Amino acid sequence: MNQQQNKKYLIALSSPSGGGKSTIARHVLHLHPECRFSISATTRNKRARELHGKDYYFLTKEEFQQKIENGDFVEYEEIFGNIYGTLHSEIRKAIAANQVLLFDVDVKGALYIKAAYPTESLLIFIAPPSMEALEERLRRRSTESDEQIATRLARSEMELAEKDKFDYVIINENLEEAFKQMEEILAKEVFMWRSGND
Repeated sequence: MNQQQNKKYLIALSSPSGGGKSTIARHVLHLHPECRFSISATTRNKRARELHGKDYYFLTKEEFQQKIENGDFVEYEEIFGNIYGTLHSEIRKAIAANQVLLFDVDVKGALYIKAAYPTESLLIFIAPPSMEALEERLRRRSTESDEQIATRLARSEMELAEKDKFDYVIINENLEEAFKQMEEILAKEVFMWRSGND
């Protein structure tokens, strides 16, 4: 058996909006500085203090379209008029450097990563304890209208229907418990092989 086949380099976290994936991603990056956050490409304008190649790869729409035609993207999606995508080159670079790459992506993006890199990827779905709890979290943020919350909840039902396609599902009812479950999964699937190679 080739031990390389068992190595999980690509950790993709997905959850409905308000599910907690970004909080858990930040926790993982804090505890494991050897992990690197995946840098996406985007057509949106660079904001103040953002750096090309650090926050995003900033591309023109023409450059992005050319990369689509070249097959350079694992996945991409248009959101509010701008396109975002994950580059194969970003993944290959991490694998070549023996780095673990962490993704904070939607369900579709995670499944595309798994399809493209089936042996290297680990998909973890962060689920709310209930739709009622998710709605309460969204309302507590006070950043969206009732209509926007309804739209997010409708999308959440679609995302939850896909959770069984993931390698693991963490029910995020208690954040500390979710952190603990995440650490147990990473210890089993990712960092056990790394500890033998470092």
